[in-house]
Amino acid sequence: MLDAAAPALYVATARGVDPAADPEWADRVAAHRDRRPAGWRTVEDADLPALLASTPAEPVLVDDLATWVTGLLDDAGWARDAPSVAAGRAALVAAVSGFEGTLVLVSAEVGLGVVPSTSAGRRFRDELGALNQALAAVCDEVWLLVAGLPLRLR
Repeated sequence: MLDAAAPALYVATARGVDPAADPEWADRVAAHRDRRPAGWRTVEDADLPALLASTPAEPVLVDDLATWVTGLLDDAGWARDAPSVAAGRAALVAAVSGFEGTLVLVSAEVGLGVVPSTSAGRRFRDELGALNQALAAVCDEVWLLVAGLPLRLR
């Protein structure tokens, strides 16, 4: 975990949205911004693999991989087996694997629930699940948070 009193880089992966088009999402983003520690530097909607490859000096918190995957899928038009999605996943796994400092990745666990009834929902579930598995293979520690309780998986 990161010390809220120490410097850190907070990487927000959600893309900006017009507040008039989706005021609820804009409120969520604002709430996330407001609760971040004052001493943390924030980068929003960055090229995540490139940012991690640049080896920031401070510890990094990425929040979160589900919205990052959504961006990849948006860019690919939600096409199944889009090469750009696989390439994005591979680039992120390589950047995480080579990262030298302290890195905390936040992701959703989508494999514990029912299979979504829509094609887009299944696509998202498959892609995020594949990313989570690939990242777990290269991370030193893997934690699952359930009902506010942390469980160390590795």
